[in-house]
Amino acid sequence: MFTSEFLDSIIKAYDVRGLVDSQVTPDFAFVLGGAFARFLQEEREPSTIIIGEDMRPSSPTLADAFSDGATSQGMDVIRIGLASTDMLYFAAGKLNMPGAMFTASHNPAAYNGVKLCKSGAVPIGEDSGLRRIKQFIIEGMPIANRPVGKESKRDLLDEYVDFLIELFPEIEDPKSTQRRLKVVIDAGNGMAGHTAPAVMSRLNVEVIPMYFELDGNFPNHEANPIDPKNLADLQKRVLKEKADIGLAFDGDADRCFLIDEKGALVNPSTLTGLIAVRELKRKPGSTIIYNLISSKAVPEIITENGGTPLRSRVGHSFIKKMMADSGAVFGGEHSGHFYFADFWRADSGMLAALFALTELASGKSSLSNLLKPFNRYVASGEINSEVKDVPAAIQAILSEYEGFEVDELDGITVTGPKYWFNVRASNTEPLLRLNVEGDTEAQMIKARDALLAIIRAKR
Repeated sequence: MFTSEFLDSIIKAYDVRGLVDSQVTPDFAFVLGGAFARFLQEEREPSTIIIGEDMRPSSPTLADAFSDGATSQGMDVIRIGLASTDMLYFAAGKLNMPGAMFTASHNPAAYNGVKLCKSGAVPIGEDSGLRRIKQFIIEGMPIANRPVGKESKRDLLDEYVDFLIELFPEIEDPKSTQRRLKVVIDAGNGMAGHTAPAVMSRLNVEVIPMYFELDGNFPNHEANPIDPKNLADLQKRVLKEKADIGLAFDGDADRCFLIDEKGALVNPSTLTGLIAVRELKRKPGSTIIYNLISSKAVPEIITENGGTPLRSRVGHSFIKKMMADSGAVFGGEHSGHFYFADFWRADSGMLAALFALTELASGKSSLSNLLKPFNRYVASGEINSEVKDVPAAIQAILSEYEGFEVDELDGITVTGPKYWFNVRASNTEPLLRLNVEGDTEAQMIKARDALLAIIRAKR
């Protein structure tokens, strides 16, 4: 029914994602649910699947079809309704059951998809299950040799909030904080509009909401805070309200970006450093993971505070595995994903936000001043270039920087005297992704421009 070529176009490295109606359809969701059930049975996972869904108009229908497919193979299903992705991970962790989250994360309204995990919120990526699930889809659904499963519903929002708040008792109690923060939150019409009110109502903070209405058509801006244009409204509102901090969530609310009181974006590496210091105070000597695009300030800060830094490839499956293998308490990525051992090594934008709010409320310093010790270098941000011949472009870079320190953990990372850079090829498009960091802005700009000239040269 579904060809290998078609499945390759929507089954990505870490999730399933495609266009609604033409790719991600109820028929496909039904078959995917059946294939996921067979995979879980093969893996001897628990016989109940938790299903969450975001606010996209297609999500309930797709979740219905997926549930029908899973129950047809004898699996039971618990529907938790509207949820952020980290709320689905919470459910999979607390109940120790596999999960499926219907969302297309930060992608535009025309898209939808599914994120899958095993019990305990263990991630399922290409190498850890998606390839096998794809094979089951190609083989077709057999008649199950077990009774049809049952579907039930359960509301876990309050339990999710309770769990998060218990990790930060000081911010819930006005007597334990130095001040009451004014916080502007841009939910981008995504799932933070569902979870943020429930969490923030428990805290000693004043919330100024932006775009909390759940609307998968994204009438105000795309729920993708990694694109600077989607932060403009929040930045203006923070300045207008004279707020202490701004929080921007993506569509499924598993990522959170910070805006300081001056309206400036906080580099996710800076937040990684802040959280690392707080975690090392709580668990001295711990291991902390950072991906290779993170600022070189991150391993410096971890080491200075008595921790052990471990460098990872980009991607949640790599970080989560490394956390499990090393016993790390925390992991941070340049893209705004933050992973916590106390949260089944899953990522949570809300948990990252609570770290920042707690630290800010515990003193009288502004956010920009609080973060100054963590802002040591100047980053370019990720710059994408369309390239016809990716291997040739990479070889041209290596030739130009011959004699420099090079590693190939993920793409190529080259370290110069006053700067470093990473170049990675996209898994899905003819793109090269460039990240440059310099000791000063001038050094970063000089290195960035030289590299872009090589990458974008006609060949």
